[in-house]
Amino acid sequence: MYQLDAPVYFYFLALLPVLWVAFVLVQRWKRKTQEAFASVPLLNVLSPDRSFFKPSLKLLLISLAIALLTLGLVNPKIGTQLETVKREGVDIVFAIDVSKSMLAEDIAPNRLEKSKRLVSAILNQLASDRVGIVAYAAQAVPQLPITTDYSAAKMFLQALNTEMLSSQGTALDSAIDLSGTFFDDDAQTNRVIFLISDGEDHSDDAANAAERAADLGIKIFTFGVGTDQGGPIPIKAKGVIESYKKDFEGEVVITKRNPAVLEQIAQATGGAYQDGNNTQEVLDFVSQTLKDMDKKEFEAKKFVSYKDRFQPFLMGALFILVLELLLFETKTRWIQKLNLFNEKNESN
Repeated sequence: MYQLDAPVYFYFLALLPVLWVAFVLVQRWKRKTQEAFASVPLLNVLSPDRSFFKPSLKLLLISLAIALLTLGLVNPKIGTQLETVKREGVDIVFAIDVSKSMLAEDIAPNRLEKSKRLVSAILNQLASDRVGIVAYAAQAVPQLPITTDYSAAKMFLQALNTEMLSSQGTALDSAIDLSGTFFDDDAQTNRVIFLISDGEDHSDDAANAAERAADLGIKIFTFGVGTDQGGPIPIKAKGVIESYKKDFEGEVVITKRNPAVLEQIAQATGGAYQDGNNTQEVLDFVSQTLKDMDKKEFEAKKFVSYKDRFQPFLMGALFILVLELLLFETKTRWIQKLNLFNEKNESN
């Protein structure tokens, strides 16, 4: 396992093509200047020790030194040890409503985006708790099993949309029952479901599902998004509203937040209902709620003891730069005797 300390320094590699182009232009200028001064045979007589390949070799060495210096600045770190780390926390399952009513824009930008931002903000303040994600409409589907990987949680969270489930409606009982299956540790004392919804429920079993969750030792905290006045459900094409959802009589459907259902679910499990429109109030509520709970110790594995590896790259770059400084553009005598590059023939 490795990580890069400062990947921004990779931009220094952009110097290489600039260096190569400058080298070609300088070589052309030198050749034209020399040809204007004397013919090639005469130049060979005047400077018999002039090497034809060393300028290119020096360019190669400088380029390699720049590449090594860049890697040294980036400072790759290698994880040398995989340790099992013990943490204390609470298992939390986020059950998020993705039904069409969550597209209502009575809360900006719409109920679903507000819910996703709310969950993301909660994730940002968690430290050692494990989280899972369930999405639901007329049925519930698992999105992310219990994990300590908050980055993965945010990735799955952003992928939620109202098109992911073909059957529409809002089945709170299905969301609660599925969320309850995420807690597979019998020793876990604090099992929490954060249910985010506008409260519209097209099933009749939400209360019974809450009681089943309570029997399993699960507490449900509900967060209502949207307004009690409600709003229409927009139908968009390429981000532009074309019309609004209508009922069988052709009337525009107005979807309203239903806090009564959410309060009933929370109370049945010893949890609480919270207005989800105010993000800061939700964060304060969640922080205090989790703080008052007993924490369960669990194990998680991660790479530790990351060690800096910039030293070999800087040492290599320093060695190459010294070598380049000691390398003159004249012919090397012992190589000249070997005549590896047919330089004797070229000088004749």
